[in-house]
Amino acid sequence: MSGMPPPPDPPRPSLLGLALALSLGAAVSLGITRFAYGLLLPTMREDLDWSYTLAGAMNTANALGYLLGALLTPPLMHRYGPSRLLIAGSALASLFMGLSGFFVAAAPLLAQRLLAGVASAFLFTAGGLMAARLGALRPARAGLLLGVYYGGTGLGIVASALLVPWVLEAAAGQPHGWRWAWWVLCLACFAATALLVWPARVLPSLHAQAPPDVRSSAGADKFRWRAFAPALCGYAMFGLGYIGYMTFVIALLREQGVGPARVTFFYALLGLAVLASSRIWAGLLDRYRGGQALALLNALVGAAAVLPALTNSWPWVLVSGLVFGGVFLSVVASTTALVRHNLAPAQWAAGISAFTIVFAAGQIVGPTIVGWIADGPGGLARGLVFSACALWAGAVLAWRQRPLELKPC
Repeated sequence: MSGMPPPPDPPRPSLLGLALALSLGAAVSLGITRFAYGLLLPTMREDLDWSYTLAGAMNTANALGYLLGALLTPPLMHRYGPSRLLIAGSALASLFMGLSGFFVAAAPLLAQRLLAGVASAFLFTAGGLMAARLGALRPARAGLLLGVYYGGTGLGIVASALLVPWVLEAAAGQPHGWRWAWWVLCLACFAATALLVWPARVLPSLHAQAPPDVRSSAGADKFRWRAFAPALCGYAMFGLGYIGYMTFVIALLREQGVGPARVTFFYALLGLAVLASSRIWAGLLDRYRGGQALALLNALVGAAAVLPALTNSWPWVLVSGLVFGGVFLSVVASTTALVRHNLAPAQWAAGISAFTIVFAAGQIVGPTIVGWIADGPGGLARGLVFSACALWAGAVLAWRQRPLELKPC
């Protein structure tokens, strides 16, 4: 009937709720797929008689896979779209997580870590682009929405901190009991993948309602690497430095005689700090268009990373975990904010992929170098000093990044 008013528009989903759901992608790709290995490393190393160099090589393989995935992501995202890549990456990362429990030889375990890294890059990069687009719908809250997505890594860390020690204790009497932890983590990741279906379905329709400049694909492949060189180099040093801490800090605490309950508390505290970081640094990410945020956060992560190498005092160890957790994922968010501030929306995918590539390159080098240092005089403590120095070098490099003049594609 022509006289009747049109039906009301369907309610728009909460952007914060979508960001929280999307953050499960960060939980799977980094919080569990990569960082849970740090909790399993001491047990696996003892059971399989690994050197620290080989133990570090496991995360180097994961980072190499991440680099390969980052290189493959732009054409795949162009062909299939970020939503499909998000779900496919999460499902594959979950699968490879579970397959790691079926092997004890180094070669197939290295292969599983590499393949999980490839899948994680698909998931993390696609999620980062979707979070940036989500922020474009509410520019005043863009820093918070980005922080919520990247802060989802903390969910994975907390889940790992609660699940892994419990499973290791329950399976202590079985041969290679650590494999049960991989299987339980696999189930947790598949559960998160199922929940990711909601934002993967809803966000494309919201993106279609965005302003034309946000939806445009003109010039999408353009990215000026040289213009971002200081930030890219600083971010590569971050990748090199932070991964040494996340790979070996639990092993160092175990060497220092810290008991299982305290280790669980430390790692859970680190994960909770990651969750809180989205609100702590949102204003910083919105305020600066240059490399200031990346530089400041790199410096803080370096200070946190060096503390366990200087003292085994429990309060200072907790400070290290609290500060590290409260900062390090905001370093990742700061690079997406840098892209968003300095590039047209059509170039965001290329910019995020470029930062993902240098991040992965740094992570390839970091674990093996720290492991090699740890096998020599000074042990793991000296390895963490190296990590801190790399992070501080990254801060100096990032500080040189200046804002770009934003030009249309």
